[in-house]
Parts: sequence; structure tokens; C-alpha cells
Amino acid sequence: MALQIGDPAPDFTLVAADGQPYTLADLRGQFVVLYFYPRDNTPGCTQEACGFRDRYGAIQAQGAIVLGVSTDDAKSHQKFITKHQLPFPLLCDPGGTVATAYDSYGLKKFMGKEFMGVFRRTYLIDPQGSIAKIYPKVKAEPHPAEVLQDLQTLQTPGT
Repeated sequence: MALQIGDPAPDFTLVAADGQPYTLADLRGQFVVLYFYPRDNTPGCTQEACGFRDRYGAIQAQGAIVLGVSTDDAKSHQKFITKHQLPFPLLCDPGGTVATAYDSYGLKKFMGKEFMGVFRRTYLIDPQGSIAKIYPKVKAEPHPAEVLQDLQTLQTPGT
């Protein structure tokens, strides 16, 4: 059964590029922008990551942290972070286990070939650990601005 708004976000522990473990339950009390992306240093993934980078201060001002997740290893993540000066952690999900728990891993087709991979999908998790918003079909360029706008709306009293 697919995750829905209001569901508890599946807990996980993944290691970031710098070796630090991140456990979702430890991040309670703040919003978490959990975005899944296919590969480091590809055009769409770079555009999306740089969009979050450029809005990171504003996202933090809304009481949120950004976590990027792909099946790439720590070395690949570190190169991506350094090259694009990303201020947020990129987490390693080598077998796609967490991506699978978040309906973000499965059969993909590209240039007539089928393979298993990560879908570009984002979850906005509220401070209580529930899913506040799901972005099932992400377009890399406008997506970070959309997430920031939604965070601002969620933070505004009376909305």
C-alpha cells in the first residue's frame, strides 16, 4: 500500500557522505525535506540539488532540514557535494531499501532498457514524524521553490 499524507514516515538510519548516520526519529521537532534522486552529477539531479542549495537558508528559516537520498556511494556523494557546494547531507541507500520503503525505487525504462533505480520523488515530513506532503512526479528545476513555498504555507498560522 502506497504511503499517503498523514501516514507516519517510515523510520530509517542511513549514513551520509561524511560517515555521519542520520536517523529520521532523531530529527523530530523539525520539518524534513526528504528527496530521492536517481544519480549524482547528472543534469536533472544537479539542477534539483543546486535549487535546494540556493534556497537552503530560507528552508532552514522555516525550521526544516534537507536530506538527499540516492543509491550512490559516499565517495560519489562527496564529489557531488564538493563540486556544487551543497550545504545539506546526501545519504547513501546502496540497496535502495529506504527508497523502496518510500515508494521511490523500482523498475525504470531509459533508451529501451529496463533497470531498477530511484524515482525522483520528495516527501515533506512534519515535526511529529508524519508525512505532510508527497511530491510524486518531480520536475527538477521548479521543485525546490515549490517545496519552500509549501513549507512557508505550513508555517503560516491559519492555513
